[in-house]
Amino acid sequence: MRIGIIGAGHIGGNVAHQAVRVGHEVILSFSRDPATLRAFASGLGDRAAVGTPREVVASADLTVLAVPWGVVGLALEQAGPLDGRLVVDTTNQFGSGPGPAPGQTAAAFNASRMPEARYTKSFNTMTSGFQAAVAGRSGHSRVVQWLCGDDEEAKKVVAGFVESLGYAPVDLGGVADCAVMESPRRPNAVYGEEYRLADALAVVDAVRAGRPIPPTPAYR
Repeated sequence: MRIGIIGAGHIGGNVAHQAVRVGHEVILSFSRDPATLRAFASGLGDRAAVGTPREVVASADLTVLAVPWGVVGLALEQAGPLDGRLVVDTTNQFGSGPGPAPGQTAAAFNASRMPEARYTKSFNTMTSGFQAAVAGRSGHSRVVQWLCGDDEEAKKVVAGFVESLGYAPVDLGGVADCAVMESPRRPNAVYGEEYRLADALAVVDAVRAGRPIPPTPAYR
């Protein structure tokens, strides 16, 4: 697959590293320092290129949005039309910028900012360093990457991409139902926590039933 990255900071940079590692191509964009972005792409090898956000959206099979919350609007403006394009939102609501209405998830809010996109959310619950350290585990030790979205076919594509990087994709449902995967770290949420597949499926069952999720697991 050709993976577009809008914002090659910690999270976007790790997604780019992991994507290249397993044979995907990446195209990177949206940096305050173009020279640094070019150097980063060069370090990834011949599977990486640099372009504008608009070029990323036009050429990628899926586009990862990995910018600070306060510049989401600017990044989307530079990306241009998203008609039918698959977007993976990794952002968390920290810092300045418009935010969700009371009771609205950040995913639902961002999906409303790009209604023409095939919107999904993932890669937002763990630090980039932890994601890098656990990518590629196998069997029961594989770490979960949560995802949500209202487009079932888009989520299947994203789940396949997540799995290719060596994580276990777990679908929490639609954008209105994914509060437990959003910041901040707190009781009765999966944000900031490591999960393996069996424990994650118990969380999904609880969310769908409208009851509190099980206690956070601990792994050796």
